[in-house]
Amino acid sequence: MKILKGVGVLAVTALLTLAGCSNAAPDQASGTDTTNENTNRAADQNGDASSDITIAVVTHGKPGDAFWDIVKTGADQAGKDLGVKVTYSGDGDPAQQSQLIDNAVAQGVDGLVVSMANPDGVRDSVEKAVSAGIPVITINSGLERSKEFGAITHVGQSESLAGEAAGERLAEAGLTKVLCVVHEAGNVGLEARCDGVRKTFGGTVENLQVDVSNAADAQNTIKSKLMADQSVDGVITLNPVVAKAAIQAKQEAGRDVTLATFDVSADICDAILAGDLLFAVDQQPYLQGYLPVQFIALKIRNGNDVGGGQPVYSGPGFVTKENAEQVKQFAARGTR
Repeated sequence: MKILKGVGVLAVTALLTLAGCSNAAPDQASGTDTTNENTNRAADQNGDASSDITIAVVTHGKPGDAFWDIVKTGADQAGKDLGVKVTYSGDGDPAQQSQLIDNAVAQGVDGLVVSMANPDGVRDSVEKAVSAGIPVITINSGLERSKEFGAITHVGQSESLAGEAAGERLAEAGLTKVLCVVHEAGNVGLEARCDGVRKTFGGTVENLQVDVSNAADAQNTIKSKLMADQSVDGVITLNPVVAKAAIQAKQEAGRDVTLATFDVSADICDAILAGDLLFAVDQQPYLQGYLPVQFIALKIRNGNDVGGGQPVYSGPGFVTKENAEQVKQFAARGTR
C-alpha cells in the first residue's frame, strides 16, 4: 500500500498474526458491547501475571459499525496476544461516551483508549482519567487535542494531511468541482478531511451533509445535488456506506462524475476494481485498536513510552486498482 510521503507508520513486528477474539465491558449503556472475558494467558509463558492489566477502549462508534468492529478486532487480538483483559464500549453521543469513560475509571481500569470525535464533549472525563494516574491513548479522532488533554500519544491518521493528499489526487484527475460528503454532524475529523481536500484541490469544494444512519436518504441527497448542479464533476465520501450510496446516486442521476472515498472494506475494494471509485484513503482501523493496547501494556509492564510526544500514524495510504485485490483479502477477514 502506498503511504503518503512523510507520514510513517510505526513498525511493530509480529503484530498481525492470529484472528481476533472478543472481550468487553459490562453493559453500561446502549452503546456497550458485552461479550465473554478474554481468557487467553499469553503472558504466562514469560511468568507474568496475565490478569493484572485491564484496558478499556471507549470510542464514539457503537458495536456493529463495520469500521469500529475492525478497531475492536484489533484491540481484542492485542489483548489475546499480550494476556491483557480488553473491554470495548462506544456511543456517538459525547455525553454518553463521557459516561462510559467515567464508568471505566470508576471500575479501576489500568489503561484507557479513547476516540475524540467531539474533543470538548469528552474533555472532562479524559482529563479525570489522566489525573487518576491512568495512561490514556487517543485514537482515530482528536489528534490535535490529544497532547493537550494529557494523553501519552495518538494512534491514527492526520485527517488534515489525509484530506490534503486526497485533494491532490482529485486535482490530478482533472476535476474542477467536488462535493465532500460529511456523514456525522459535529465530527471534527470529518470536517478536517474536507478542509484538507479544499486546501490542495485548487478547484471548488462544497460540503454536503448527510446522515450515515440513513443510507437511502443519503443516496437521495447526493443524487439531488448531482442533478441540480451540473458543474459538479467529483464526489468524495468519508465513509464506505456513504460511498456505496454515492455510487447508486451517480447511476440514478445519469451523471459522469468521479467518485472517491475514505476508509476501506471488501465492497469498496470491489468498487475500485470495477472502476466505480477512483481510490480509497486507508487509515487502517485494525492498527488503531491493536497498537494502543500494546503501548499501554508496555507502559505498565516495562515503563516504555511510545510516540515521543508525537502521534503514531496508521495512515493515510491509498487503495487503488493496483493494490485493491490484495487489500480486499485482508479486509474480508476484518484486519483492514
